[in-house]
Amino acid sequence: MAVNLYDHANQLEQALRESDEYQAIQNAYAKVKENQESKDLFDEFRETQLNFQQKQMQGEEIGEEELQKAQEQAQKIENDSNISELMAAEQNMSQVFQEINQIIVKPLDEIYAD
Repeated sequence: MAVNLYDHANQLEQALRESDEYQAIQNAYAKVKENQESKDLFDEFRETQLNFQQKQMQGEEIGEEELQKAQEQAQKIENDSNISELMAAEQNMSQVFQEINQIIVKPLDEIYAD
């Protein structure tokens, strides 16, 4: 009997949505959205991150002025408890994703182990 991996993937998605880590992100992001200063700073930071990623993918250099702006944003973010809480929650979820990924690739790792 063939296993439908997509059914299991959908079950995993649902389990992730029900996890404490996901709930923590939802709650932390709600706090960010409730505070306009936090929301504006967070949106600006995300835009900067996306801009940096695009430049890296296209092989473009990131300018000194852009780096300075990003450092200033990072300092402001460190002082914003709402965003700090969200970033900590995201980091916890990222750890879960890494652990799940290790489980997912385990069968392939076992094939190539010898």
